[in-house]
Amino acid sequence: MLRFVVRRLLLLVPILLGLSLLLFAWVRALPGGPAQALLGERATPEAVARLNELYGFDRPVLEQYAAYMGRVLQGDLGVSTTTRRPVSEELARLFPATIELTVFALVIAVTLGIALGYVAARRHLTWVDSGAVLFSLIGVTIPVFVLGYILKYAFSVRLGWFPDSGRQDPRIFTDHPTGFYVLDGFLVGRPDVAWDAFLHLVLPAVALATIPLAIIARITRASVLDVVGEDYVRTADAKGLAASTVNRRHVLRNAMLPVVTIIGLQVGLLLAGAVLTETVFAFPGVGSFLVDAITNRDYAVVQGFILVIAVIVVVTNLLVDIAYGLIDPRIRAATMSASPSGGH
Repeated sequence: MLRFVVRRLLLLVPILLGLSLLLFAWVRALPGGPAQALLGERATPEAVARLNELYGFDRPVLEQYAAYMGRVLQGDLGVSTTTRRPVSEELARLFPATIELTVFALVIAVTLGIALGYVAARRHLTWVDSGAVLFSLIGVTIPVFVLGYILKYAFSVRLGWFPDSGRQDPRIFTDHPTGFYVLDGFLVGRPDVAWDAFLHLVLPAVALATIPLAIIARITRASVLDVVGEDYVRTADAKGLAASTVNRRHVLRNAMLPVVTIIGLQVGLLLAGAVLTETVFAFPGVGSFLVDAITNRDYAVVQGFILVIAVIVVVTNLLVDIAYGLIDPRIRAATMSASPSGGH
C-alpha cells in the first residue's frame, strides 16, 4: 500500500508543474495588465512602464515563471498589487470561509445523494424511484446562482428562517482562532456563535450542494441497480443471508466504487461553484476576492488562489485513488503489477 501511495504522490509533481505553467500563461494572456488596471485608462505609457518594471512584468515570460516558481517552492506566493499584502495572508484570511462552505456542501451532497440513490434503486420502478429521478434531473439542470436567489427569496425574505448574507450576525463579537466560524464557536465556549454561523451556512451550502447531490444520487442509483443483478448477490440471497448483511457486504461495498470517483470529482466542482455561491449570498470567501483580482489583473492573487485550489483538487483525487485501492484490492494489485518492478 505504501508503494501505491508513493507512486501516486510522484505523479503529482509533473501534474502540478504543468498546471502552474498553463495557469501562468493564461493569466498573462488576459487583455491589459496589472499596471494598466491600477493606474486607470488615463495612465501615461511612462507610468505604466515604470510600474511594470517595479513588479518585473516587463521581463520575458519564462524568466518571470522561473522566478515565480522559485518563490513558490519557498512558500512565497507573492504580493497582491491591489492590497499590497502577501497572497498567503489573503489566503489565510479568506480561504477558511470557502473551505467551511465547501465541506458543508460536500457533506450534504454525499450523505443525501447516496441515501437518495440507494433508496431509489431498492424501490426501483416505484413512485420513490420516479421522484428521485425527477429530483436529480432538476438538480443537475438548475444553475447555482438561480437556485441561490430562489432559496434566498423563499427561506430568508419570505419565511425568515435563515440569514440571507454574510457569515455571522454583525452584532456578535468574538474571537475566531481558526477562521472556521462553526468550529470557533465551540472553541471559544460560545455555542450561540456556532449556531449563528451554522444558520448562515445553510442556504449557500444547500445551493452549492444541489448539483453534486443530484449527480451522486444518479450514479449511486445506477451502480446499485447494476450490482443487485450480479450473480454473487443472487447467490448470497439464495443462501438465506439477512438482507442487511447482503446489502452491507455485497451491494454497498461494490456499488461505491464509481460513487467514490464521482465524489472526488465533485470537490473541484464545489470549489468552482463556491465562487458564484459566495457572490449570491455575499459570503466573504475567496469568490468575490478572486473575481476582483481577475478584474484588476492581480496576477499574484489569481495564480496563488487557483494554484492552491488546484492542489486541493489534485490531493483529493489522490485520496480517491487510495480509497479505491482500499475498497477494491484488485485495483491496487493491478496498479502495482503495472509498475516497472512488477510490485515486488
